[in-house]
Amino acid sequence: MKKILILLFIGHFCLAQQTKRKLVWEENFNGKTLNKENWNIEIGDGCPNCGWGNNERQLYTDENHKLSKGKLVITAKKEGAKYTSTRITTKSKKEFQYGRFEARAKLPVGHGIWPAFWMLGSNISEVGWPKSGEIDILEYIGREPHMVFTTLHTQDSHGNSVNTKKTNFPDIEKGFHIYALDWSKDKMDFFVDDVLVYTFNPMDKNENTWPFNQPFYFIINMAIGGNFGGPKVDDGIFPQDFIVDYVRVYQ
Repeated sequence: MKKILILLFIGHFCLAQQTKRKLVWEENFNGKTLNKENWNIEIGDGCPNCGWGNNERQLYTDENHKLSKGKLVITAKKEGAKYTSTRITTKSKKEFQYGRFEARAKLPVGHGIWPAFWMLGSNISEVGWPKSGEIDILEYIGREPHMVFTTLHTQDSHGNSVNTKKTNFPDIEKGFHIYALDWSKDKMDFFVDDVLVYTFNPMDKNENTWPFNQPFYFIINMAIGGNFGGPKVDDGIFPQDFIVDYVRVYQ
């Protein structure tokens, strides 16, 4: 009986903590076009850091996405000798520090696909990467089906994916799923459909191990090939859609 009461207390405490948070920003993609007050559309192949620093193959355009039935649809295509896709960010427009950050999305599939929902430190233009920090809430690569990757990049890890976890979800390619980050001044918890998949909580927090004491902005994109998504790409899979239902921030 005592154990049951303790569990009930913990449950009520957790619920109370959750209800203290308020929805401070949401993007439901209800318009006909992206809201330019919130989003930047990045164009090109990432030059002078070509391939966006990862030897990716795609050219980002402003024509590979649409808003349809309250959802953002990013379409990766093979057009002749080139691959095209979309990358959008909220840099200098919507930046946040601490809270719960989540997106509901449906993944594309196929060898060479690399969709992501992630965040970069707002000071990246001043200090560069990885000193700015990077938070990968969702990464998925078609060559490793059923796996969801959650990763943090810091100066201490030299940009390498050492602070990371990949988790098997046999049905992750089916339908929509929620990918979330719970970020406080002390730690980060990553979730897929409310399942805790990874916690990052370094004991020694300094600018090299914990650059997460500043605002970060969102990035949504679908890369093709590259160091992580490739190198091989199955041209027979295209076109592929990465569909995002919403993005929400609770604080």
